[in-house]
Amino acid sequence: MARIKRRRILIWAGGGIVLAAGIGGVVASSRVTLPARSDEVPVAEVKRGEIDLKVHTTGELRASHSIMLTAPAVGGDALQLTRLLRTGQFVKKDDVVFEFDPSEQLYKLEQNRSELQQAEQEIAKAQADDAVLAAEDKVMLLKDRYSVRRAELDVQKNELVSKIDADKNELALAQAKRVLEEQEKDIESHRASGQAATYLAQEKYNKAKLGMDQAQQNLDKMRVKSPMDGLVSIQKNENASGGFFFTGMSLPDYHEGDQVQPGSSIVQIVDSQGLDLTAKIGELDRGNVQAGQPVEVAFDALPGRVFHGTVKNVGGMSVRQFFTNNTNGSFEVSIQLADEDPRLRSGFTADIVFLGGSKKNVLYLPRQALFLKDGKHIVYVRRGNGYEQREVKIQSQSESRAAIDGLEEGDKVALVDPTAPRKAAGNSSAPGANEGTP
Repeated sequence: MARIKRRRILIWAGGGIVLAAGIGGVVASSRVTLPARSDEVPVAEVKRGEIDLKVHTTGELRASHSIMLTAPAVGGDALQLTRLLRTGQFVKKDDVVFEFDPSEQLYKLEQNRSELQQAEQEIAKAQADDAVLAAEDKVMLLKDRYSVRRAELDVQKNELVSKIDADKNELALAQAKRVLEEQEKDIESHRASGQAATYLAQEKYNKAKLGMDQAQQNLDKMRVKSPMDGLVSIQKNENASGGFFFTGMSLPDYHEGDQVQPGSSIVQIVDSQGLDLTAKIGELDRGNVQAGQPVEVAFDALPGRVFHGTVKNVGGMSVRQFFTNNTNGSFEVSIQLADEDPRLRSGFTADIVFLGGSKKNVLYLPRQALFLKDGKHIVYVRRGNGYEQREVKIQSQSESRAAIDGLEEGDKVALVDPTAPRKAAGNSSAPGANEGTP
C-alpha cells in the first residue's frame, strides 16, 4: 500500500513538472521562469532621487609644443656622447644640451687644411711658371718678328742683286715667316697649358676648401644647442640592445659615453608653459563630458594638491582597442589646466574628475541592470515568479547609475540576464539578491 502511494506522488510530481514546462513555453515571449532558487538572480530596486553625473578617469600630461634633438648627420660613423644634461633640467635657448667627441672631425679639419695649403702653393707655382713661360715666349716672338722684318728688307734689294741672291732672300723670308707662325702657335699652346695647370690647382684648392668648411661645420655640430626654453627629456637608447628590438622591451636612457648613430633621437625639449592633459572616456560617459566643462585633477607625483581646469575638446570619433576584453570604444579628451606649477612635467599621470552636475527627482537604477539587445536598452522587471523584458529610455547616466523612463518607482529589476544559462544551485552559490544595489 505504501509503494502505491509513493508511485502516485511521483506521478503527480511528474505531471506538475510537465504542466509547469507547458506554461513556461506559452509565456516565453514575455517572461522567463525563475530558477529553482529565486535568490540566484540578484535584483535591484528602481528608486527616485538625485543622480550625480561626475565622470572619473585617468590621464597623462603631455606637452603641446616640443622639439626633438637628434645626432647630427656627419657621415656613417657612430658618435660618442661626451656630455649630456639630465632629464627634467631646465635650459634656455642656445644652451648646449649634449656634445659628441670631436676628435674625428678635428682630424678631418686639419687634413683638409693641409691640402688647402698645398693647393695654394700649387696655384702660386703654376702662376709663376706661366708668367716665366709667357715672358720667354714674348722675347722669342720679338726675335722672330725682327727676323721677318729683316728678311722683307733684303727682298726689297732683289732688283739690285743677282738672281741667286734674290732667290736666297725669298727663301729666307719664307723661312722667317714660317718660324714666326710656329712661334705664335707655340705661344697659344703655352697659354692654354698654363691656364689648365692653374685651373687644376684651383680645383684642388676648391675641393680642399670645401672639405675644410664641411669639417668645420661638422665640428660645430658636435655641440647641440636648445632651440627654445624648456625642459630636457632624455630618450630611450634603441641601439643599446644591439639592434634587436621588440614592442614592450625595456630600454635604458642615453648616457654619457654611449655610441650614437647619426640621426638618432637623443633629447626632447619640452615647453613647460604649454602642457595639456589628455584622457580617455568610454562611450557611455561621452554624453556627460562637454567642451568648457570644469575638471578637477590630482597628479600622482604631487599628492595633496588638487588642480583645476576645463575641457578643451572631446574627440568626435570613437576608438576601439583590438585584442582586449573591452569591446566598447573610447573618446579622447583634451584638458587645459588653469593652475601653474613649476613641478609639472610631461608624462605625469593623474586622476581626473569631470564635474558634470546632477539630475534631481529622477527614476534611476544601477547601470548593471541595463542590457543591450537588437540595438535597444532593455531591463528585466520581476513579475511574480518570472521576469518581464521591457524597453527603457536612458535620460542620463553616471559611472554606476542610469536615469531612465519606462519603469515605476519600486520595480525590481534583474542585475544579470535571467535568460542566460546558469549553473545548478548545488554546484555553486549564487550572489545575494541585494548585491550590486547602490
